[in-house]
Amino acid sequence: MTQLDILSKLPPAIQWHDDSLTLLDQTRLPLETVFEVQETPEQVWQSILQLKVRGAPAIGVAAAYGLCVAVQPFIGASIADFLDGLNDQAAYLNSSRPTAVNLGWALRRMQSVASQSDFNDSRDLYARLVEEAKAIHAEDIELCEGMARHGAPLIKPGMGVLTHCNAGSLATTGLGTATAPMYLAHANGVSFKVYADETRPLLQGARLTAWELAQGGIDVTLITDNMAAHMMATGQIDLVITGTDRVAANGDVANKIGTMGVAILADYFNIPFYVACPSSTIDFETPDGSGIPIEEREADEVSCFGSARVATQDTQVRNPAFDVTPNKLVAGLITEKGIINAPYDVNLKKMFV
Repeated sequence: MTQLDILSKLPPAIQWHDDSLTLLDQTRLPLETVFEVQETPEQVWQSILQLKVRGAPAIGVAAAYGLCVAVQPFIGASIADFLDGLNDQAAYLNSSRPTAVNLGWALRRMQSVASQSDFNDSRDLYARLVEEAKAIHAEDIELCEGMARHGAPLIKPGMGVLTHCNAGSLATTGLGTATAPMYLAHANGVSFKVYADETRPLLQGARLTAWELAQGGIDVTLITDNMAAHMMATGQIDLVITGTDRVAANGDVANKIGTMGVAILADYFNIPFYVACPSSTIDFETPDGSGIPIEEREADEVSCFGSARVATQDTQVRNPAFDVTPNKLVAGLITEKGIINAPYDVNLKKMFV
């Protein structure tokens, strides 16, 4: 199954056409497919915050195109005024979510292009920014294909594969990160079964992963988060593959809340726990996981189940959106260049620095 074959069955998370950015509202899936044209930087900021677009790679692509939207009012201004507006809008968009490293990475890359080149006027500069955003988009698709090639051999006939949250096509602009090896193994005729954690509190596993994989023809079963230990104990899980929003220089990985618990369970039951991560998600400036900022989200995401309130309004709530899995629990990092094993602080630099 080719990239086009798989993606033709799924709505695109991000589209850019005629200087216009359109995002799939993933909060409405799987019951509704709604696309929203992003007309202002404030709308892009809200779409990232509200998880209408989500997943570290997709956030990076959306931010790059979102910055193009944000600077459109400055087209025709002087180069200096355009750059001032660009830098202000980049800082604004970067404030939408703190944990996914791709957000800041994409925005800094766009700013670097603007600052290091000579342009005739602001229209020329804008055109170059659009070109760079399209390059980031194309590279994301290629990164997904690389992770598919290197990760697919991990999946053997008859395996049960567990995944957490959504690190699929909806979280990228390609085959996904954690799902990319699954799509390729399936295309190669390997028979296996995927178990998707529902992933509380926002149910990305239930709403997105289970639906997406089924659309791609993969045998997928939805389970609640607290069923994972039972499924492992009864021999139904042979492999775990998750995505990540940020990888520290030592190989610690930040991913959706609950991932660390899955990794601990996998370690206990001697099940290999792999993390699929494109190079754009590796943060060499953060030495270890203790330095990764963890986003704290609104209480209602926990005290409500969808639109139904399940705890009183005055109940105290914590809602960290991510946790950090120590590198010692990670069997390997599936990257576009190959699978990286421990020691991660050494081998990540060998591969990417």
